Amino acid sequence: MSAATQSIDADRHTGPTDHAAIRAMRVDLAAAYRLIHRLGLDDSIYTHISARLPGGGHRFLINPYGMRFEEVTPENLVTVDIDGKVLEDPMRLGINPAGFTIHSAIHAARHDAICVLHTHTVAGVAVSCQEEGLLPLNQWSMQFTGRVAYHAYEGIALDLDERERLVADLGDKPVMVLRNHGLLTCGRTVGEAFRLMHNMERSCRAQLAIQAAGAPVIRPSSAIATKTAGQYAAGYDRVVVQGAPDNEWAAFKRMLARTDPDFAQG
Repeated sequence: MSAATQSIDADRHTGPTDHAAIRAMRVDLAAAYRLIHRLGLDDSIYTHISARLPGGGHRFLINPYGMRFEEVTPENLVTVDIDGKVLEDPMRLGINPAGFTIHSAIHAARHDAICVLHTHTVAGVAVSCQEEGLLPLNQWSMQFTGRVAYHAYEGIALDLDERERLVADLGDKPVMVLRNHGLLTCGRTVGEAFRLMHNMERSCRAQLAIQAAGAPVIRPSSAIATKTAGQYAAGYDRVVVQGAPDNEWAAFKRMLARTDPDFAQG
């Protein structure tokens, strides 16, 4: 039996129902990694997407350190505990300690944060360096009105004592701008974390394009921005809380089935 097969078999102790949920989580997380790559939001072998495994306990999936995002599959994901101790490592590559410092802090403090997604994109980093941060200038960015937290840069995230400050800054927000660093989203599902990041990235790109154009800008009122944020939040809740089909996430996975047919293998 291969190490990869042993890793997945180790999840089966929770029973057939939990095993199906674990398998679905593995596939969704692999899909998120592939999509972040396909959309050009990855940063070589750096940044991470982590997901809490169903079935009780504090076990999480994260990418093997050294593999590019387009190489991630359900079977090569690493299983770690809340302290970043490696429990199952099919590829024997370990994990990036700096990456899990951020993720472990949020997973420990926020039980609703099933998936934590972090990126270093040119647009995200650029907006993270701007004093005003993300501006509610368009429909994409208005959805984040009152929903974005900010955390000051403290260097590469290797110091464990930063976790307390990061969690305090995040509060109950689903999105965080890491100053001079990048973007982070917390999802109640993998699909939600991805959709939040996709929209944050487009919001940042649009903001930079607007600023570069140098033309007078129409700024929606705060009331309209707040209303728009509520409309978007209701849409997310219909899927996560009320159980409506997540049509957008399903469409993205159908795209992967065409472009990356091995994304769900293993």
